[in-house]
Amino acid sequence: MNSHSPQHPLRTVAFLLAPNFTMVAFSAAIEALRLANRVAGFRAYDWRLVSETGEPARASNGVLVAVDGAIADERALLATPRRASLVLVCGGVEIERNTTGAMTGFVREVHARGVAVGGLCTGAYVIASAGLLSGRRCAIHWENLPGFAELFPDAEVYADLYEIDGDIHTCAGGTATLDMMLALIGRDLGEEAVNRICEQLLTDRVREAGDRQRLPLRARLGVHNGRVLEIIELMEANLAEPLSLLEIADRVRLSRRQIERLFRQEMGRSPARYYLEIRLDHARNLLLQSAMPVVEVAVACGFVSASHFSKCYREAYAKSPLQERAERRQLLVA
Repeated sequence: MNSHSPQHPLRTVAFLLAPNFTMVAFSAAIEALRLANRVAGFRAYDWRLVSETGEPARASNGVLVAVDGAIADERALLATPRRASLVLVCGGVEIERNTTGAMTGFVREVHARGVAVGGLCTGAYVIASAGLLSGRRCAIHWENLPGFAELFPDAEVYADLYEIDGDIHTCAGGTATLDMMLALIGRDLGEEAVNRICEQLLTDRVREAGDRQRLPLRARLGVHNGRVLEIIELMEANLAEPLSLLEIADRVRLSRRQIERLFRQEMGRSPARYYLEIRLDHARNLLLQSAMPVVEVAVACGFVSASHFSKCYREAYAKSPLQERAERRQLLVA
């Protein structure tokens, strides 16, 4: 392999590894760059791994990853020819607790000095905390999207696989990381290089940015009745201010009795019970994936009071919202 190409200047990607970063997103990104160099026949990309202090970073699966330097070392390189052309924040679980002022300050500084920035998995949280996502399109993992939207209302967050808005790149993590990286590589090296990388990875296509993160309702729930799916979509779109069964009936042009019968047949429970389960599931995601106070979680999920929310939550999960959150944190520390 040639060391470089005059037609394609070397691009350096700095990976900022947040504590408990997601390994699959990180490995998908770095492997895409490695294979890009291989199929190109020259060193098109270089990369460095960075942690806040320069100490090894531990992924959410427990694997400890050695890094090349600290944020301070990477900041010192900004004034040299070795400066990064792209900084990717590798997020993961408990990103709100693991985001520090040093991380957001660094991201803000590199962006101000003309370096593109990006977030993998929950990395968009760090970028938003740095004040860079106001009025910008971004993507984040679907589990974290509700809490993110509550915390950063000025960000245009979507449940897409990835978003590229100018010099800010974000993706939902998992295998969506590969799709975003291949889009970036395609810009630099062309479609043929992307196709050859796909052949190496045994993947038959590159998904579009706007492809959905989650399975369609029909596949996710195993339900094929179009009227029931229409009602469930209405429910999922109205969690903070739940619709009454009369309002739902009016929108789908069915009677209350017809809706009750359909849900008993297709879902095995009443529409009211199913609606409550959706809201509680949404609340559980907010509790586990954000630091929102319990009372704010209750309001975001359409409960009239924190006490009513806690009662419903305990009946569904045999523990209070506070116990749920505490147990999750103990598990992560262990």
